[in-house]
Amino acid sequence: MRIRTINPATGDVFEEYSSHTDREVDELVRRAEAAFGSWHRLSIADRAQPMRRAAEILKRDKHDFGELMAREMGKPVAQGVAEAEKCAWVCEYYADHAEDFLASQAVETDASTSYVAFRPLGIVLAIMPWNYPFWQVFRFAAPGLMAGNAGLLKHAPNVTGCAMAIEKIFTDAGFPAGLFSALRFTAEETGRRTAQLIANPKIRAVTLTGSVRAGKAVAAAAGAHLKKTVLELGGSDPYVVLEDADLADAVRICVTSRLLNSGQSCIAAKRFVVVDAVRDRFVRMLIDEMRAKKMGDPFAPDTDLGPQARLDLRENLHRQVTESVAAGATLLLGGKVPDGPGAFYPPTVLAEVKPGMPAYEEELFGPVAAVLSAKDTADAVRIANDTSFGLGAAVFTSDVRAGERIAAEELEAGCCFVNAFVKSDPRLPFGGIRESGYGRELGVFGIREFVNVKTVYVR
Repeated sequence: MRIRTINPATGDVFEEYSSHTDREVDELVRRAEAAFGSWHRLSIADRAQPMRRAAEILKRDKHDFGELMAREMGKPVAQGVAEAEKCAWVCEYYADHAEDFLASQAVETDASTSYVAFRPLGIVLAIMPWNYPFWQVFRFAAPGLMAGNAGLLKHAPNVTGCAMAIEKIFTDAGFPAGLFSALRFTAEETGRRTAQLIANPKIRAVTLTGSVRAGKAVAAAAGAHLKKTVLELGGSDPYVVLEDADLADAVRICVTSRLLNSGQSCIAAKRFVVVDAVRDRFVRMLIDEMRAKKMGDPFAPDTDLGPQARLDLRENLHRQVTESVAAGATLLLGGKVPDGPGAFYPPTVLAEVKPGMPAYEEELFGPVAAVLSAKDTADAVRIANDTSFGLGAAVFTSDVRAGERIAAEELEAGCCFVNAFVKSDPRLPFGGIRESGYGRELGVFGIREFVNVKTVYVR
């Protein structure tokens, strides 16, 4: 079967690839198992050498990678270049710190020697999405490979070129042949063939970044075979704006977060929960800031947001907007599908968003800001937590101590920020709760997700 990648800015076919046959997949699994046999016996210092070379390749070819992302999923080139640079950072970070993170930890017992060791599991299957086609992969691969594991990547079909480019980075950096390979499946065969891989006894663990629906399917399949999983799923991040917030700063940060990657980010600002005392001013400033952003060709240097990654994604986003308006939300900006080719959708602002509306209940995966009114701080926190998701959250206030207390104690999410937009950082654990998934990526916790936490006791 053939995989077609389509430029979402023009609708033109960018490239075609052949899907892997079952025999080819079996061979890739066999090669990964063989490579793991020697790789996990190397010292961490030896593993760090090709990881640093991967970082060098990412920095050297970052413009090529940025253009590839633009062609396959519409990301503005400058943002794609920044994504490649961030991938280089995570490679360098784990090359520098993996030895400390995985050092055995002595525990005093009645034994002559007892300690906890961290040992790799084997082949980890990574099921990754299209929205950050390099970063989502590297934030698993850098710690996973440094821990001594092998990796098989099942990437989204519309970014097959990115998947193959990532495989080539690891090959060119000098990792053992077969240690990291990209699998090519069409969208139609992905579910069946992924389930077959999860059932394969040579696959020891699975990590997925994707939708709640996909996460539940993978968790069920992995659970049937008692395999470790890490799931980073959707998010409907609330950004709480309190009465004493610096509104100009808050609006700038909120809009940056909402429109980054053309609004296609799990941790983007999605629900703006604003206390009544400053709501009207916030909304006016929000509209002005959103209206000022330029939508257009992702290759143009002044473009702020490109197209949505696929036409069907735009259609679903527009459905959520129109159904919310039909249910009583007020459309203050945007909300209309533009004429012409491509999957573009304009910056959009909805107000008077209430429970029961798609803009309240669902994740809006595009450049749509939903404004929710709150009576006071306590009401704002209640509304922020009134969601099935729990990936990220932010609070804006001039009282930093109070903001920290709200972030640490009251907002129910895996990543809570004060006076800043939610972002992932190699140094900090990243992940969610509730329907946003479980497990953590990045930081010391991320590298320990796919290891055997082994007790060693010597009498």
